[in-house]
Amino acid sequence: MTRGKISEAVVSRRIEWIREMLAAIEELPLRTKKDFLRDRHHAAAAESYLRRALEALFDIGRHILSKKFARPVTEYKEIAQGLLEKKVLTPKEAELLRDMAGYRNRMVHFYHEIGPQELYEICRDHLKDVREVQSGLVRWIAKNRV
Repeated sequence: MTRGKISEAVVSRRIEWIREMLAAIEELPLRTKKDFLRDRHHAAAAESYLRRALEALFDIGRHILSKKFARPVTEYKEIAQGLLEKKVLTPKEAELLRDMAGYRNRMVHFYHEIGPQELYEICRDHLKDVREVQSGLVRWIAKNRV
């Protein structure tokens, strides 16, 4: 695989997608667990928005590794490791992304184990983690435009 140029269009579309998904989550009733759990559609929406935001985050990471470093990856945790090794993300950001990879895999393969209460807590307490990793990727891209 040869190195190429990072596509600003690809990255900007994914960044916008992440922002839209996180904004949609924040429109859900997250002030209290009771409000969130009142309607089962809240958990379904939260799961969809969160999974799609995470997918976009991993797409950006995969794009950077593929285009800038000619390193194709297929496993989500490999993306976090590759971004750490290439110093795209800080150790903290890479650890957050690795944790997100595990959670994304749970959402897809062990969906039956994730309940509304867990989704509520993730959406209430961890959206900042998604933003932190996103900011790390954007920061690196801004410094390494080629």
